[in-house]
Amino acid sequence: MLDLFFTPVFAQDAAAAAGSPNALSSFLPMIAVFGIFYFLMIRPQAKKAKEEQAMLSQLGKGEEIYTKSGLFGTITGITDKVITLEVAEGTKVKVLRSHIGGKASSIFEKKDDKKETKK
Repeated sequence: MLDLFFTPVFAQDAAAAAGSPNALSSFLPMIAVFGIFYFLMIRPQAKKAKEEQAMLSQLGKGEEIYTKSGLFGTITGITDKVITLEVAEGTKVKVLRSHIGGKASSIFEKKDDKKETKK
């Protein structure tokens, strides 16, 4: 009668010991997910931040820029953290350097479409 209860227990222990996966194969899916996140999210954001810092360091007086809030102006003064923009004749605004969106010329550039139209 006791053999009826103990036999399945021994069978489960033997199956667990024989088929236990190693630690690497159990972490492999998590490593793969991290790799996907790195190449799809982390790396492009780091690259974009690096390009933005390079653009901000190259700014100088007289350049036309836009802010992240959509304000266009010409740089009349520049410090480490603050940029003075002239948005209209005689109207100057001080903006944090970190809120500069980019050069205005990049918005108005025409991009060539290399699509061929079929008639």
